[in-house]
Amino acid sequence: MQIENRALVLDLVAWLAPAPRPYDEVMAAWRTSCPRLTVWEDALDLGLVARRPADGTVAATEAGRALLRAEGRCA
Repeated sequence: MQIENRALVLDLVAWLAPAPRPYDEVMAAWRTSCPRLTVWEDALDLGLVARRPADGTVAATEAGRALLRAEGRCA
């Protein structure tokens, strides 16, 4: 899987892996207006993280956790 900004995307997934975080906290930490730094969008588009509207959180998905394990960054 080819991922732009791979290291940062992995950092985002690893940050979310221990437990879901509030959407507002995730956006404050990871959203950017730079068109070349699309960490949040890339992780979401690749299915590595998911919004959970029912409780207003964002969590690492099983695909995200699997990628962390494959990269040696245990999830």
